Amino acid sequence: MNKMITIIFEPHSTTFDNEAHRASGHNDVELSELGIKQSEELGQRYKDDNFDAIFCSDLQRAYKSAEIAFGNKYPIIKDARLRECDYGDLTQHPGDEVAAEKPKRISEPFPNGESYEQTSERMKSFLEDLKKNYDGKRVMIIGHRATQYGLEHWIKKLPLEEIVPAPWKWQPGWTYLFDSL
Repeated sequence: MNKMITIIFEPHSTTFDNEAHRASGHNDVELSELGIKQSEELGQRYKDDNFDAIFCSDLQRAYKSAEIAFGNKYPIIKDARLRECDYGDLTQHPGDEVAAEKPKRISEPFPNGESYEQTSERMKSFLEDLKKNYDGKRVMIIGHRATQYGLEHWIKKLPLEEIVPAPWKWQPGWTYLFDSL
């Protein structure tokens, strides 16, 4: 019988690029002082919670958010499939410029980068492995906008054309109940 996986999604904490209003993509930018403080707050927010694992991308803004928040309380598993979209030639361009491009990049990749269809395929592969290995478990994913687009697309069955241009607002965690693709 299929059991549900409970996924708590949290975005990575604030980086120097975020503070400079630059779009990082695959640029491996560090957390800022504010980001370190937010990561500590993340750990506090979930101090009475329990996770079977914390998954994060292999970009330091995601895995350091996890390490600062949770130390060695849970296994922290880095997975490149959870990365942000590769903005290619637009990496580290102004955030507003990249945001305006996003709706045009659902099936057509950023120049020398990825499309959101490609990032969603990465997420599909991740979710298939999660289903095999963590059925009935509770996990956290610390990731990026593209990570969450994948969760919204595969778990909530929303079209990328709707998700990508939608306004995004921070909140303390999103819960996804995942049973099958």
